[in-house]
Amino acid sequence: MVSFLIALAALILGYFIYGKFIAFVMKPDPNRQTPCYTRQDGIDYIPMPTWKVFMIQFLNIAGLGPIYGAIMGAQFGTASYLWIVFGTIFAGAVHDYTSAMVSLRHDGESLPETVGRYLGMNTKRVMLVFTVVLLILVGAVFVSGPASLLAQLTPGWLNSYVWIVIIFLYYIVATLLPVDKIIGKIYPLFAFCLLFMAVGLLGYILVKQPELREIWDEPVFGDKYNTDMIFPMMFISIACGAISGFHATQSPMMARCLKNERLARPCFYGAMVTEGIVALVWAAAATWFYHQYGTEGATGASVAKAVSEEWLGTFGAVLAIIGIAVAPITSGDTALRSARMIISDFFHIEQKSMSKRLIISVPIFVVTAVILWWSLSNPKGFQTLWRYFGWSNQTLSVFTLWAVTVYLMRNSRWMWVTFFPAVWMTFVCTTYILVAPEALEINYTVGVCIGAVIAVGSAIAGLVYYNKVRKER
Repeated sequence: MVSFLIALAALILGYFIYGKFIAFVMKPDPNRQTPCYTRQDGIDYIPMPTWKVFMIQFLNIAGLGPIYGAIMGAQFGTASYLWIVFGTIFAGAVHDYTSAMVSLRHDGESLPETVGRYLGMNTKRVMLVFTVVLLILVGAVFVSGPASLLAQLTPGWLNSYVWIVIIFLYYIVATLLPVDKIIGKIYPLFAFCLLFMAVGLLGYILVKQPELREIWDEPVFGDKYNTDMIFPMMFISIACGAISGFHATQSPMMARCLKNERLARPCFYGAMVTEGIVALVWAAAATWFYHQYGTEGATGASVAKAVSEEWLGTFGAVLAIIGIAVAPITSGDTALRSARMIISDFFHIEQKSMSKRLIISVPIFVVTAVILWWSLSNPKGFQTLWRYFGWSNQTLSVFTLWAVTVYLMRNSRWMWVTFFPAVWMTFVCTTYILVAPEALEINYTVGVCIGAVIAVGSAIAGLVYYNKVRKER
């Protein structure tokens, strides 16, 4: 319990202390006009109230990652607390806030445009394909998960397949209509469900004080947890609960609606810290569950359902499950919307007319539907999609962090705040693709060594470029 409280306090203090420092590094200008005014179009560039921007950003990024990801990451024990806290404060929130600020400074441009601007046109083309594929994977993954959860609460005829159709139709509408018509109106309701789930579980922990493991317990893991390849598996599994490249695809969407640069810290750094708190709550709940029942046969859905029912009772569990379901729904809809925006930016296709939006969106919907059909017809389809989503998600954060690092170098800012997270995530992602069973699966020690060499190589290349930039000033 003490470990959990320390971790919770660290996340909150991280926002006020380190978040303020990162804002000092980025130097927000309250007098600079933001894209929602300079490029207002009534579709994607629309001035919105700050609370709505925060809420939409939080819901956009809070998919299954801080819930299912934290539950799977908690299989490695209370070590998950450490990654959620340090990852959120020093990597994830920095990643989200700085990428949003760079987007704000460049008329709300999408992520591939930013990467191309700072890492080169060839990288931009690779990133276009990589990012759109990731967003389509998010759209597919975040349909079946909430559909199966909602089916548990409805009559037999309203099964998971019917919910899949309903959710997918909602994705289509949310992708095509102006951001303030559907997303801006329905998200407050979704937010209530998600916040009830998180606050309800947090309240149970604080009031009932279930027996939670401490970080300093010996042994920390024991025979209740899975410690196989804790590095890099835990860092990939937790994903959105600590750092997520997917978030950088969402930040430009809200950067196009933010009224003032000084509001970026609460809306982006703050949203990620809030998500870190949600992940911490679920990691604590999951470590309690695993200590009671073990990890064998446990899935994100089964643990979430069991914890909700045991801690919150029947009625509370229903609301909690709804909250768990809406989290991925609010990420899936904006993922496909972001894919449309990214493609339109790359090919310079205006988006005021519905016909132009359909030209881009229809192929996205078709590909998403095909992937979704494959995952439903394959017994291990969802698990496979989740693994590839997790790796591609974290890899995207590597490109984002390096792009922002170059931005900071060129603008004479303190580039170390993104440099070190970029090197670390390079180490994590390269090691994962080398040693993971679903990837190359080479010898673990060899894979870690190669990953370390690549990470060090990227750091050296970054420092060489930094010295070049300094000499050219």
